[in-house]
Amino acid sequence: MIPRLPACSASASIVAASLLFTATPHAAGAAEAVRADARRPAATTSSLAKSNATAQVKPPAESSAAAAQAFHGLLQDQWESDLRADPFAATAAGDSRYDDRLPDASPAAIANNDLADVTFLGRLRAIDRAALAPADRLNLDLLAFVLEHRVALAPYRGWRTPMLSDDGFHIGVMRMGDGVPMRSAQDYGRYVARLRAIPAYFEQNVANMRLGMREGFTIPSEILPGMRAVIDGQQWTSAEASPFWAPLATMSRALPADEQARIRAEAKAAIEGGVLPAYASLQRFFVDEYMPAARKSVGIGAVPDGANYYGALVRYYTNLDVTPVQVHEIGLREVARIRAEMDTVMRQVGFNGDFAAFLQFLRTDPQFYARTPEQLLQYAAWLAKTIDGRLPGYFGKLPRQPYSVEPVPAELAPNYTGGRYSPAPVGGRRGGQYWVNTYALDKRPLYTLPALTLHEAVPGHHLQGALAQELGDVPPFRRNLYPHAFGEGWGLYSEKLGKEMGLYRTPYDEFGRLTYEMWRACRLVVDTGVHSMGWTRQQARDYLAQNTALSLHEVQTEIDRYIAWPGQALAYKMGELKILELRAKATRELGDRFDLREYHDAVLANGGIPLPVLEAQIDEYVARKKAAR
Repeated sequence: MIPRLPACSASASIVAASLLFTATPHAAGAAEAVRADARRPAATTSSLAKSNATAQVKPPAESSAAAAQAFHGLLQDQWESDLRADPFAATAAGDSRYDDRLPDASPAAIANNDLADVTFLGRLRAIDRAALAPADRLNLDLLAFVLEHRVALAPYRGWRTPMLSDDGFHIGVMRMGDGVPMRSAQDYGRYVARLRAIPAYFEQNVANMRLGMREGFTIPSEILPGMRAVIDGQQWTSAEASPFWAPLATMSRALPADEQARIRAEAKAAIEGGVLPAYASLQRFFVDEYMPAARKSVGIGAVPDGANYYGALVRYYTNLDVTPVQVHEIGLREVARIRAEMDTVMRQVGFNGDFAAFLQFLRTDPQFYARTPEQLLQYAAWLAKTIDGRLPGYFGKLPRQPYSVEPVPAELAPNYTGGRYSPAPVGGRRGGQYWVNTYALDKRPLYTLPALTLHEAVPGHHLQGALAQELGDVPPFRRNLYPHAFGEGWGLYSEKLGKEMGLYRTPYDEFGRLTYEMWRACRLVVDTGVHSMGWTRQQARDYLAQNTALSLHEVQTEIDRYIAWPGQALAYKMGELKILELRAKATRELGDRFDLREYHDAVLANGGIPLPVLEAQIDEYVARKKAAR
C-alpha cells in the first residue's frame, strides 16, 4: 500500500495521506519515544538494507520461527489497519469490504491511525531482524520505511491542507467509481453509499482547513486562483452532467431493468441531494472564507516549524539523508550540465539567435503543436505502440496488464500538468491509463511528447507499476508501495533510455527530452529555493521559464504544484541520478558480462523500494553475477 502521503497519480484520498499523531495522554510517553527515534533520517532504511546484504550468522531455528511468527502477525495486523483507515486504498487493492464508505478525516480518527502507526513501528523494532529469512528481511525494511516516515511526518499535521494545486479530497472522490468492478445490485449499492457519504466527508475536510486557517497553516494565497478555477468547474447542474454518473450510465446487463432504474434513482437522489450541494458549499467556503484568510508567504518554511517539516519531507521524497542546501547545489550542477547539451542541439539545428530566442521560437511556431485533440492523442498512441514493440530488447520481463491513451478529464485539465499515469484498480474493468492533456493545444508541444510517453506509459510508470502488481509471494502492501524517488526516478530514467531505444527522431525531439530533464533539474533548485531559501513564486517561474522550453502555461501550473506539494518535486532527479549511478557501477564491475536487460529486471524485481534498499539489491545482483563465473 502507498504510504499515507500524496501520490504521483490522481489520488483517491489526500486526507488519508498525511495523518496526524496526537497521542492520548496515557500513550504519549511511549509514543514520543518511538517518534523521536523515527525522526532519524531515512538512512535508517539504508542500514537495514546493508545489514540484509551482509548478515552471515544463522540464528537458532526456535528464534527464527518466533521472529517469523511475530513479523507475519505484524504484517497482517498492519495491512488490515491500513485498509480500514483508507477505504479508497482498499478498493484499489481489490478488497471490496469497505467499498461503501469514505475515509474518516476527523482529527480523532487521524489520531487513532497515527497511534496505530506508532504501535506497529514499536512492534517492528522489537523483532529480531537477523532471525528472519532474507525475503522477510526485505519485507521488514520496506515496512520500516513506510512506518518511520509516517511517524516522522505526522506531528506536522499536513492534513490541515487536504488539497494540492491539481488534486485533493474534492478530486479524489470524482474517480472513486473509475474502473471499479460493479456487477451486482450490492456492488452498485456500495457505490451509492459512498455518494451519500460525500457531504460529511467534505465537511470534515473543510473543518480541517478551518483549523489550518486559525493556525496560519494554509495553502499560499498566490496559487489559489488556479485552484478556484477547478472548483468553479465542479458546479454541475445535474447528476447526469457530473463525473459521478459515469458508473451508472452503462450498468451490468445481468441486472433487470427495474433494478437498474431503482439504483439510478437512488444515485440521482444522492448526487443531486447531497453531492452537488457539497461542491456548491465548498465553492462558497473557498471563495468567501479560505481565499481571504490564506497566508501570504509562499514557502512551507515560513509556517511554524516549517523548516523542520520541509527537512522531513526532503528526506521522505528523496529517500536519502540530504539537506535542502545539498539538494539545491546538486540541482545547480545538473542545470549547468544539461544547458551545455541544449546549446549543442540549438547549434545543430542552425538556429540564428540566442537561447531565449530559441525558446520563444519553440513556444510559438505552429509546426510544433497539434491542431486538434485527436491529433495529439493519436501521436501519443503511436509513440506508445512504437515503444511497446521495442521493449523486449531492453527488458526480460514485461507485464501482462495493458494500458490505454486517454485525454485528461475535462474537469481537471485547465490546472493540470501535461500528462499523468492512472493505474488500473486491482480486478477492475480497465487497464492502466496514460493521460494526455488536450486542453490549450498551443501549450502542449509535440517535441516533448516522446519523453512524456516514455515517462508516464512505457517503460515508465505503467511498466513499473504493472510489474509491481504482478509480484508473486509478497505481502500485499508491497504491490502498491510507491517510494517517490524510486517511481519518479524510474520515470525520468525511462526518458533517457528512450535515446538508446531510438525514440527521439529529430533534434527537436532531443531538445524536448533535454527540456524535460532540465525541468526536473530545475525542480531541485526551485523547490528548495521556494520552501527553504525564501524564493518568491515569480522567481521560481522565471527560473523554470528561462531554462526550459516548457510552455509558460505549464511553467505556471508546475510552479503552483511545487508550492502546494513541498518536496515531492525533488524525487525525480534524485531518483534518476541514483539509478544511473547504480547502472554505471554494475557496468564497471561486470564489464563484458553486463546485460542491460538483466539490470533493468533487477531494478524492477521487487516493486517500489527506497533508494538505499535498491542499492543493496543491485549490489547483491552484481555479487551473484560475479560468483556465477
